[in-house]
Amino acid sequence: MGTRRTFSREFKLEAVRLVNERGVAVAQAARDLGLHENVLRKWVRELLANPQQAFPGQGQMKPEQAEIERLKKEVAKLKMERDILKKAAAYFAREST
Repeated sequence: MGTRRTFSREFKLEAVRLVNERGVAVAQAARDLGLHENVLRKWVRELLANPQQAFPGQGQMKPEQAEIERLKKEVAKLKMERDILKKAAAYFAREST
C-alpha cells in the first residue's frame, strides 16, 4: 500500500476553482489532477459549507473540532474528580461507623 498524499490548501482551492468557476466536470478535473473523484467532490462540499475555515492545514483543527477536543478533556478531568470524591466519601463514611 502506498503512502498517503497530502495537498496544500492552495492546491485544494485551485482544484475546486476548476470545478466551480471554470465549469470543468468533477470527473475530468479529478483525472487531470490525478485525484479520485470522491476526494475532489469532498473538497467542493467542504469549501461550499464553510469557505473561511475549509482546509485548515496539517495539524490544525477547525474551531469546532478544537472545541470538541477541549470539552472531551474537560469531561475526562471532571469524571476523574468525581471518582476521587466518591472514593473519599466512601472512605470517610466507613471511618465514621
